[in-house]
Amino acid sequence: MSSKKNIVVMGLGYVGCVSAACLAEIGHNVLGVDRDIHKVESIAKGQSPFFEAGLETLIKRNLAAGRLKAGTLTKEALQAADVVLLCVGTPSQANGNIDLSHLRRVCEDIAALLGPRKKRLAITVRSTVFPGTCEGLLDSAFADCKDVDIVSNPEFLREGTAVKDFMEPSLIVVGGSQEKAAKSVAEMYAGLPGEVSVVSLRTAEMIKYACNAFHAVKIGFANEVGSLASSLGVDPEQVMATMCNDTKLNISTTYLKPGFAFGGSCLPKDLRALNFRASRLDLKLPLLGSVLHSNDEHLGRSIHKVLDLPGKRAGIFGLAFKEGTDDLRESPVIAIIEHLIGKGRDIRIYDPHIQLDGIYGSNLSFVVSALPHIGRLLQRSLDELIKSSDTLVIAQKPAAAEAKQLAASGLPILDLTRLEKDSSAG
Repeated sequence: MSSKKNIVVMGLGYVGCVSAACLAEIGHNVLGVDRDIHKVESIAKGQSPFFEAGLETLIKRNLAAGRLKAGTLTKEALQAADVVLLCVGTPSQANGNIDLSHLRRVCEDIAALLGPRKKRLAITVRSTVFPGTCEGLLDSAFADCKDVDIVSNPEFLREGTAVKDFMEPSLIVVGGSQEKAAKSVAEMYAGLPGEVSVVSLRTAEMIKYACNAFHAVKIGFANEVGSLASSLGVDPEQVMATMCNDTKLNISTTYLKPGFAFGGSCLPKDLRALNFRASRLDLKLPLLGSVLHSNDEHLGRSIHKVLDLPGKRAGIFGLAFKEGTDDLRESPVIAIIEHLIGKGRDIRIYDPHIQLDGIYGSNLSFVVSALPHIGRLLQRSLDELIKSSDTLVIAQKPAAAEAKQLAASGLPILDLTRLEKDSSAG
């Protein structure tokens, strides 16, 4: 492990107390601080201020070893500190926004005691805060503190298993604008299993919300599917347990990539069928019922981005609902093209897997019904598409050679397959 650090933990609730005890356990010198005198006195006596499996044992052991202390914040403690962890609450306000008053107050307390330092101090926000909060604290509470860097280090601790979660982490995230400060905080976790994900400051703040939202969605999804299964006389636990056996598509990173809207012959159709059947059973499934609407809203955002492109001649790369197929049924690209034509745009399309004379059946009837003049719009090559366009819209992931040719076109490009700032070539 790297050299031990002097750490001050501000706030001794579940997150702060567990973090303080566990950091001491892995060799650091830790001072825990809280306005609640009961919490401070409990830890000083070797007692946990609340029940958490294994926590009191760590407190006793590290107090005896001299690595853990609880008390008040002093200039001397701050002067010696390498890292200050902010573990105060950010509760909900009545309107749903988070209350940052506790966080701001503790930052002001720290700033009031900070004097000139011989080494930089990493003020590290462990509390759950929205992206931009850390930057705001640096510009406000610490505006006059020249030796301070701010870092985000969100926690992923579950009450009841918090000590185990800290000592056997599934994810450690550190975000900072200053590489040295982020590295210093990341070093605190040396010796624990797994690697630290070092990311940008705002990314670290956002990851905590993304994780919690995903957990909530998973629980809501399982409950809605389970309710529908039960109403249909199906064992809900068997359904979900079997579904989780698929670690290639279901319990995996597959589909968890921000990009374009979904389409095709399966997802929209099956979601409609599930919601129809639920309505017949007088069963309200708001999560599943909102998925198609969410997809439509995302498609609408894509349409607005395309309409913001310069020029009237738009070249669309990709027509099928995803790359590697010629399936056009419910392709979101067709919905975009219909809208653009309605707005007076001159559209040309190239898809390496689409040859009009090779399409038949429901595939053909769908595209002809949506785009009667599809034959006039399709280009025979990517080169033709580029020559006939003022701007390019990438609607499905191109192969490496095609991506290189698109990038070399010199035309403004909007890549709908990636959610990032729009880029313009040339």
